[in-house]
Amino acid sequence: MSIVVAYTPDPAGQSALDWGIAEAKLRGTDLIVVNATRGVARIDPRLAGSGEVRDVDEVLRAAGIEHSIVQPTGPDVVDLVLAEVERAGADLLVLGLRRRTPVGKLIMGSTSQRLLLDSPVPVFAVHPGPA
Repeated sequence: MSIVVAYTPDPAGQSALDWGIAEAKLRGTDLIVVNATRGVARIDPRLAGSGEVRDVDEVLRAAGIEHSIVQPTGPDVVDLVLAEVERAGADLLVLGLRRRTPVGKLIMGSTSQRLLLDSPVPVFAVHPGPA
């Protein structure tokens, strides 16, 4: 039994991580943090830097949660996250939602929407609270 958190280093990703930690404690399960990016786009702002990864690792250790942090790269972020869900045999996927304009959704598509629709396991989508 495990929980996968689709993580990005922003308020939406932090909210997903916080909820994933609480749920992992409640269920007594491990947590897999997936911070994926397209191709070799190491300049992607959604890719956590080494300092951010270290911070996430410290938070998870302090919480006493068995965990792993993976940063896969490939042509499709959704496929990368769902591959980790299946590889881990996860029971739940947690993701953070960002506010986007209708035009932004139309032009850029929606990773969150695809994860919600294509996930083989239940998805908990969390929205960051007010700043």
